[in-house]
Amino acid sequence: MSSPSHSHSSHGHGEQPLVGHLVPMSTLIGTGLGLILLTVVTVAVVEVDLGELNIVIALAIAAFKATLVCLYFMHLRWDKPFNQLMFFGSILFVLLLMLFCLMDVGQLRKTIRGGNPTGVQAVLDAEAPTAPIAKNKPQ
Repeated sequence: MSSPSHSHSSHGHGEQPLVGHLVPMSTLIGTGLGLILLTVVTVAVVEVDLGELNIVIALAIAAFKATLVCLYFMHLRWDKPFNQLMFFGSILFVLLLMLFCLMDVGQLRKTIRGGNPTGVQAVLDAEAPTAPIAKNKPQ
């Protein structure tokens, strides 16, 4: 019985196949320097008083830095389009979650600024679970 011959013309025993995507060193260094620069900008924004915009700017810079890391260091830029869609879809859902939280905080601030802190406490007391009141037992 003769066995079929297997040809291994593409890879020898000492070679390993090239897997993944090779990124030029200049791209990685440029991305790293960009991340360092954005970190310096984030720290500098703290020194400038822009009121409520400070947190928005800091979060925007952080999101941009996370995008750079995912695109270049995690090779998402050269990956399948489905993975890119999942990444940007995830960012969209996180932004929506943050928007809903900020809307809730904004509504609470309006109640407090309206001069009715007791009204806020009444709402908190009404929604908070209560423990049963212990009755004093005669001894």
